[in-house]
Amino acid sequence: MEVCTVQSPSSGDVSWLSRRFLGQGLGPPRRCRRSSEIWSTAPSRSSRSVRVMAESTITPQSGTASWSRRINAFAEKTNDAMEQLELERGVCIPFRKYTPESVRNKVLESRGAILSLIGRGVEIVWNLGLYWSGLTYDCLVGRDEEMVPYRARQLRNLLCDLGPSFIKAGQVLANRPDIIREDYMNELCILQDDVPPFPNQVAFDIIEEELGQPLENIFSRITPHTIAAASLGQVYRATLRETGEDVAIKVLRPGIEPIIYRDLFLFRTLASFLNGISLRKLGCNAELIVDEFGEKLLEELDYTLEARNIEDFLENFKNDPTVKIPQVYTQLSGSRVLVMEWIDGIRCTDPQAIKEAGIDVNGFLTVGVSAALRQLLEFGLFHGDPHPGNIFAMLDGRIAYVDFGNVAVLSQQNKQILIDAVVHAVNEDYVEMANDFTRLGFLASGTDVSPIIPALEAIWQNSVGKGLADFNFRSVTGKFNQLVYQYPIRIPERFSLVIRSLLTQEGICFTMQPDFKFLEVAYPYVAKRLLTDPNPALRERLIQVLFKDGMFQWKRLENLITLAKENVAKMNRNPALQAKNTQRSKSWQVEKKLDLTDTIKDGAKMFLVDAGIRRQLILALTEDSKLHIQELVDIYRLVEDDVDIPSVAFEVLQDLPSFTREFLLSWSDSVLSNR
Repeated sequence: MEVCTVQSPSSGDVSWLSRRFLGQGLGPPRRCRRSSEIWSTAPSRSSRSVRVMAESTITPQSGTASWSRRINAFAEKTNDAMEQLELERGVCIPFRKYTPESVRNKVLESRGAILSLIGRGVEIVWNLGLYWSGLTYDCLVGRDEEMVPYRARQLRNLLCDLGPSFIKAGQVLANRPDIIREDYMNELCILQDDVPPFPNQVAFDIIEEELGQPLENIFSRITPHTIAAASLGQVYRATLRETGEDVAIKVLRPGIEPIIYRDLFLFRTLASFLNGISLRKLGCNAELIVDEFGEKLLEELDYTLEARNIEDFLENFKNDPTVKIPQVYTQLSGSRVLVMEWIDGIRCTDPQAIKEAGIDVNGFLTVGVSAALRQLLEFGLFHGDPHPGNIFAMLDGRIAYVDFGNVAVLSQQNKQILIDAVVHAVNEDYVEMANDFTRLGFLASGTDVSPIIPALEAIWQNSVGKGLADFNFRSVTGKFNQLVYQYPIRIPERFSLVIRSLLTQEGICFTMQPDFKFLEVAYPYVAKRLLTDPNPALRERLIQVLFKDGMFQWKRLENLITLAKENVAKMNRNPALQAKNTQRSKSWQVEKKLDLTDTIKDGAKMFLVDAGIRRQLILALTEDSKLHIQELVDIYRLVEDDVDIPSVAFEVLQDLPSFTREFLLSWSDSVLSNR
């Protein structure tokens, strides 16, 4: 049963979010309205009306009209920001860990809350005020530029001193060129999440509390010290007593939740004073940025959500023999403890060890890029923090991911717009590229995009001027950061994670193989998707790619087929598919060659049914007053080894009655419309 769906002309799938809210007792569905889309969702117990929650906490016994007006205003203000996030994402989330009102209630319900807030608020304002006064002094004496490296380091140290909420905020700012300038971003990129571990006995007590039994009943062995420690939790290695399997145990840092809630409340309070500046610079409220950050941060505090993330990744990659996702032991996990399969591999933090282990580096990187693109463009659910410590190279050539606390979701509509952007880039349609920014939420609706078009053209032309082989995301991102700083462009949180994910993985590629060409793997994958994916939306994008200014691009079709075949060949060379000792599942899907059967069938069907396509193809064959027979022969030679022509012809004949029916219906519609 699905409890969260998006029903829209542009959306052909059901959100993956549905599975994770089953069994929650979510009650009857509510409706989220959005222009042409109807979203059907089920609210959780925690997502009741803000008005009801507010009345239960702040309405005095006497109950006055003034209080009611304040409550309604509070509810409307907080709901507006969250609804804007829902509208931008195209995904309606039935269960929210974070809402501004739930954070407020959580903070104010504790004893001594006011004193704690005042004390923490004074600490934050004092430290940030001192830092701001230093920046102001630099500007007054005219040394602001020369002091940038020092002030950037000072900011990084300040965030570390202010605690885990600020460490996480700094990591977010490191990927937000719309908020902070590039030189500060570069310094925050090295902001470490490593902190001293909390006592082991405290961690073991938490594990026993969550599991409800002594450690020795479940584990035959557990490391006496942490394997890794971070601001939110730490990890141990253990062996299950019952099966002998090695597992990783992740334990949440005690007492961290009240600190995070308190800081988020203060962040949002401070943000309310910056809304005017944020609206001018970014086209959105500062509170909206805090809400995006708060959602992600609170999700990382609940390990049951991370367990569901792992299950979703397992489901997505279950038929892919080149990707390893650790199994999660849900019966041994809870909100503060997560038990998952131990990954035996080499972290990408040690590229030399990967090479010395005899792993095919080029094959491994090809698998990694393809897996990242599948997450982004196929599943719409991707790892939001794929730094080298979270990615392992397996000895058999597979790539393994760990740490799924930070994942991001792209709706079907967002995925289609991203593919549109790729198509527009290929066609050098910069006007539509600028419009894609608005559709993705980078620009506020109604923004004049005409000043941005020349800048986009310059960035793209400079980036691909030397050829796609020399293209890299870091150089494009650097130029884009300058654009963001000049125009009212805001980078939505999910896309800042996309950018970080691509940059991080490209950085891993360059570290392990300096001459690795990212787009030489990425483009063949996109070409294969365009040629073979049966999704009608992608079929439409394929047509857009093949026609430019009304002219059929024969060379482009040849290039697409060549690139797609190259993708299949590269994936088949991976040792994970060739190793005889690898235990393979019967359900694994391994493409031995490029299968264009369905594409040809769909093409034949469109030729018969769609008069516009039929006319364009006939014109393509007779362009420049000549028959393009040689081009057809060249295309046939490219695919003759990959397509069983008699089989395709037989399938087309089998479907001929339905083709004929649709052709007659299309013909009758055109006749009636002419009348």
